Amino acid sequence: MADKKVAEQYYTPPEKLGKWEGFSKFLWNGETSQCMGRTGSSWAKILFFYLVFYALLIGYFSAMLAVFWQTLDPKMPKFQLSESLIGANPGLGFRPMPVEDTVESTLVWYKASDNGNIEAWTRQIDIFLKAYHEEEDNRVDCSFDTPPPEGKVCRVPMNEWGPCTKANRYNFKKKSPCIFLKLNKIFNWVPDLYNTTENLPEVMPEDLREHIGSELGRGDKNANIVWVSCAGENPADNEHIGPINYIPRRGFPGYFFPFKNTEGYLPPIVAVHFESPKNGVLINIECKAWAKNIHHDRADRRGSVHFELMVD
Repeated sequence: MADKKVAEQYYTPPEKLGKWEGFSKFLWNGETSQCMGRTGSSWAKILFFYLVFYALLIGYFSAMLAVFWQTLDPKMPKFQLSESLIGANPGLGFRPMPVEDTVESTLVWYKASDNGNIEAWTRQIDIFLKAYHEEEDNRVDCSFDTPPPEGKVCRVPMNEWGPCTKANRYNFKKKSPCIFLKLNKIFNWVPDLYNTTENLPEVMPEDLREHIGSELGRGDKNANIVWVSCAGENPADNEHIGPINYIPRRGFPGYFFPFKNTEGYLPPIVAVHFESPKNGVLINIECKAWAKNIHHDRADRRGSVHFELMVD
């Protein structure tokens, strides 16, 4: 008995095995009935633990997600206007825009003698205007006397666009292109309009001030418009830009606002027709939207948009 106890005091080194034999024994040890260092019952316990753990984790996450979704309206943002990330000061967008590989550029540069080049630009306008040509049951004809009823949206008329039509290829071929402007959508934003000639800001372009006074008249309800002005950014640009025509009118009618994410809604657009820009010259252009609650910041492009135009 004493000899047995003495023998147990000595450490018995493990059997020396080759790499393949050691790995094979790790995968399955027939002496201890272990697979990868664990017995069958040990594997069952750990698999059962993780199965229960992840089931509870998925259930908890799903419950929290369901509670979160109950606080949201799929058609209405939780934070609106000044409380939202985009704020309550809309900007302007323009079409056509440069292709994706020059996405940071704002240069509209084309050769009037190159039909392929013209088609590349006008095709972008076709894509942009496609939704405006489609019929939608939820769209109705609107005017200053007949705003859209609840649950309906205004149709954007496209039948009085003069030279700025698809059939005319938006006048690009004639070296007097049409650039389309839209006001960026902000949920529930209502413009505070300059609908009379009183209290017009001094920084408003003189031609726009005259337009409001002479064509729309003081207090005329047809003056309920978010006005638009386009001009060269510098004196040299103004010399080269030439006459500008706004189609169908010089701004966005007030009955298109507010945007409430109603099905079928399309923002109003204005076609800016540059009748005779100087060829072969890069012209820096800035367009602004005008309402009492639209503030302009050239650095951040608030309430305005910048692009360059060059016609060869």
